[in-house]
Amino acid sequence: MSRWRPPPERSTALITRAGHDRLKAELDELWRLRRPEVVRALAAAAAEGDRSENAEYAYRKKQLAEIDRRVRYLSKRLPQLKVVDAAPKDRDTVYFGARVTLENLASGESHSYRIVGPDETDARGGLISVDSPLARALLRKREDDEIEAELPGGCARFLIVAVDYPA
Repeated sequence: MSRWRPPPERSTALITRAGHDRLKAELDELWRLRRPEVVRALAAAAAEGDRSENAEYAYRKKQLAEIDRRVRYLSKRLPQLKVVDAAPKDRDTVYFGARVTLENLASGESHSYRIVGPDETDARGGLISVDSPLARALLRKREDDEIEAELPGGCARFLIVAVDYPA
């Protein structure tokens, strides 16, 4: 049995200025603060002697591997990203970076989402990826348009109540 897996789908390389700054700050914190701290703790744990039964040593090695994996990812991903920090000329149409207020036509509930890059999504915070089914259905639509999106819970219909571009 082989370990080959198909490559993951390429995500869109767009990001907002705030998202880019957050990723750079995370990389800087990992590289300058957390990694040296974990390396010191790992060296102290290694100095205690027998490493085969040293839980602290095993934990610190795992922690260092996780930090290195994230540093490697961010170091490769940040140069690929294109920062979009200007609002489009047509501010009434939904594009990348728009904050969209939707009304669910079935339940009448209202939700607000901002369309951002895949590296900065936070569904609970109202940030959805431009690659998500809902965002794809919203793109190039205008206020008072009805859309239909295939969501994990099934097909849903929404009315676009407002389109705004945060500063």
